[in-house]
Amino acid sequence: MEKIAFVGSYDKTDMLIYIAKILTVLGKKTILIDTTVLQKSRYIIPAIKPLKQYITTFEKIDVAIGFENFEQIKQSQNFNGQNVDYDYALLDIDTARGYEAFQITPQDTHYFVTSFDIYCLRRGLQVFRRLQSPIEMTKVLFTKEMLLEEDQYLNHLSSGLKIKWNSEIIYFPFELGDQNVIFANQRTSRIRLKGLSMQYMDSLMYIAEEISKMNQNDIKKAVKIIEKNS
Repeated sequence: MEKIAFVGSYDKTDMLIYIAKILTVLGKKTILIDTTVLQKSRYIIPAIKPLKQYITTFEKIDVAIGFENFEQIKQSQNFNGQNVDYDYALLDIDTARGYEAFQITPQDTHYFVTSFDIYCLRRGLQVFRRLQSPIEMTKVLFTKEMLLEEDQYLNHLSSGLKIKWNSEIIYFPFELGDQNVIFANQRTSRIRLKGLSMQYMDSLMYIAEEISKMNQNDIKKAVKIIEKNS
C-alpha cells in the first residue's frame, strides 16, 4: 500500500474525495483517512452508523474517520470481517501528531495543500517543525491570482524546514462555479465532476496521474466514466 500524505490546514476533503474517485474508477482500491482536527468528512460523507471511529464506503471509496493510527484501522477491519489490501491510502493531515502517528516517511509521496492566508500557511507548515530527515514535497496551491510573490512568500516561511520543494506546482482556482458544484455534491451526497472549471479538473487529473503512474488517456477515460454515471 502506498501512503500519499496531503498535508496542510487548508480544507482538502472534497479535493481528496474527487481524486480517490478517479483512482477507484482506474481499478485502484483506495482508502481516504481523515486525521484532521475538525474531521470534516464525518459531516459530508454519509454513514449508516457513525461512531467515534468508523470506516464507511462512499462511491466505492473507503473512508476512515476518527482513527489515530493504522493499527486501529486494522483492528476495526478485523472486527468487521474485512481484510482489505489497499493500493493507496490518501491521508488528510493537519497536525504533527497525525503525521507522526501514521508513520509518514520521506519515502512516501507528499503534497502540501494551502491557500495564502497567513493562518493556513503558518499552521500548515507547523506539521514539519519536528522533521528529522529532509522530504520532497509538491505544492498544491489554492489561489486566485497565481502570483509569483505568493510562492516566494511560501518559500520564505518554509526556509528553515527540512523541505525540498518539487519543481512542479499544482494550482487550484478560487472559482464560484467550482464552489457551487462542490456544495451541490455535499447536499446530494454524490460525486459529480460536471461543472468544475477546466483548471480544477486539470489539477485533479494531474495528481491522479502522478499517484497512479497511469497515462493521461486512462485518466481522461476515468473522468468521462464518472461524468457519464453522475
